[in-house]
Amino acid sequence: MAQQAYVTETDNGGSGPERRESGLRRLTNRLKGLAAGWRGDRRIWRRGIVLAALAAILALVMGLHAKIPNAIGNLGSLTETFLPWLGLCIPVLILLALVRRSATALIAVLLPAIVWLNLFGGQLTDKTGTGGDLTVATHNVNADNADPAGTARDVAASGADVVALEELTTAAVPTYEAALAATYKYHTVQGTVGLWSKYPLSGVKPVDIKLGWTRAMRAAVATPAGQVAVYVAHLPSVRVKVEAGFTARQRDKSANALGEAIADEPVRNVVLLGDLNGTMNDRALRAVTAQMRSTQGASGSGMGFSWPASFPMARIDQIMVRGVEPMSSWTLPATGSDHLPVAARVKVDTSAS
Repeated sequence: MAQQAYVTETDNGGSGPERRESGLRRLTNRLKGLAAGWRGDRRIWRRGIVLAALAAILALVMGLHAKIPNAIGNLGSLTETFLPWLGLCIPVLILLALVRRSATALIAVLLPAIVWLNLFGGQLTDKTGTGGDLTVATHNVNADNADPAGTARDVAASGADVVALEELTTAAVPTYEAALAATYKYHTVQGTVGLWSKYPLSGVKPVDIKLGWTRAMRAAVATPAGQVAVYVAHLPSVRVKVEAGFTARQRDKSANALGEAIADEPVRNVVLLGDLNGTMNDRALRAVTAQMRSTQGASGSGMGFSWPASFPMARIDQIMVRGVEPMSSWTLPATGSDHLPVAARVKVDTSAS
């Protein structure tokens, strides 16, 4: 009889909307029961003081990240590189507050939640637009890429008019040139960076970013909408070491040199493509980020993380613009590299030509 009753109840479970309503009703009853249990508990305000303090500290770290000093192991830059991920601490704190039955901790968790939403809430919305007259892409192809030809074909399939590649090796350059020749009539390789374009290039030159070898370049692209100065850069890598912290001194020095070169650029429409080994939040890149806009922040959807390709945790591959209007931005599927390619569609200011 018990089994028969069970079958009868299952068969008459009602329609989908009815089941959802029943589930919502059960959740509401549980919350009411939880609230009733807490209502008579006078200790809910005294418990969880430590959790509340941790929530306040988390809010301060996120809200005042620019004040964290870099003097010790570049701690400030390290925090800013992975700043969005601090938001994962918020649901953990909420869960612990519920377990501790602490109203004080629950209210305190609102502080970091508000700060995180203020910093990154805008990136949760889709700002992708339509239109534009130039599609650009950038990809750190990885010097150890086992399939450079396949990587080149994947990037060309994106439909980009202009493609920048970083971490090119002397041995792999002919492979990339051969694979991209049918799509891009014009190209230049300067040191370990290269630029492929459907439109004529002029004013090509390496950019000195204080390394002793070439990892940045500049070229003017004659697009149908007007001339655009395109910079390609691969800033030095950073390392996290136990004894030294976040070692980024050479990266920071190169970022300052790149910022100076872009500031002196006479062409109004400027696009920067490359692996900057840093995020837009990293104050060490201020020489560049202070004068340019990120296409991901202005016209992307989501965080747009690009590295590492297997589990992207940070957007260190950037497309930035000045005098150019970003219309849309996105990441491309993984290739044989440890970075994801990123692309953007922009509108060139024709009055500046």
